[in-house]
Amino acid sequence: MSYYCDDFLIKEKNALAKDIYSFTVYCPEAAAAAKCGQFVHIRAEGFTLRRPVSICRVDREKGTIRIVFAVKGEGTAEIARLNKGDRMNMIAPLGNGFSSAEIPQGKRVLLVSGGIGVPPMLETARRHISRNDSVTALLGFRGYGNIILADEFEKMGVQTVICTDDGSVGIKGTIAGPMRAELEKEDIGAVFACGPKPMLKAVAELANEYDVFCELSLEERMACGVGACVGCAARIKRDGGEKLLRVCKDGPVFNAAEVIF
Repeated sequence: MSYYCDDFLIKEKNALAKDIYSFTVYCPEAAAAAKCGQFVHIRAEGFTLRRPVSICRVDREKGTIRIVFAVKGEGTAEIARLNKGDRMNMIAPLGNGFSSAEIPQGKRVLLVSGGIGVPPMLETARRHISRNDSVTALLGFRGYGNIILADEFEKMGVQTVICTDDGSVGIKGTIAGPMRAELEKEDIGAVFACGPKPMLKAVAELANEYDVFCELSLEERMACGVGACVGCAARIKRDGGEKLLRVCKDGPVFNAAEVIF
């Protein structure tokens, strides 16, 4: 795996919602190597441990990687204070992304995500749209004020379904009902998902029920980001037994049938 560590120039910064920020960073070598589902590891000034953030978009022509993250503590708050023209110390790209297998003709791709798990689905959608695949995205949020990137999915030509916990926009409730409705159409070729663990568990169970290929992007607390510290282990079924695999190095994407919740 090739990854790069440097102080990369911030080309653009935007606030997408309360405490959620989008940064576009100029890092041509990293952008050339990056794939959907991978992540970057960012150093926050004054903090020992880096913060992992999923890759939202890759523009190889411009040499940029876009990341979107929520401020969840002092470390991410420090990163959010950076501005256009500043430099972001980042290791990128890291981890294994979503599989690149071709989707069978006549089948759709179903993207399922919730909250801050939505950003990595944007690059995943772009990849499949570029292959002329039909893509449907189920995006879950707490409420109207938490919605991010939905308009960008729609502009890309993705059939976009929004679910909110409070019913302020779209379908009220979790993605379970809408996902089952999509699977009932019997034309889903693959499901890719990223979000909170309860959501991923529901996605895995539904994909298994309908016998559809499914991959999940797991989120765990990471220290090194490169597999050295083994601090982000997840329980995975593989080779006839149960293993503890590193989310940062062996993942963050795993086959849903392998994940033990």
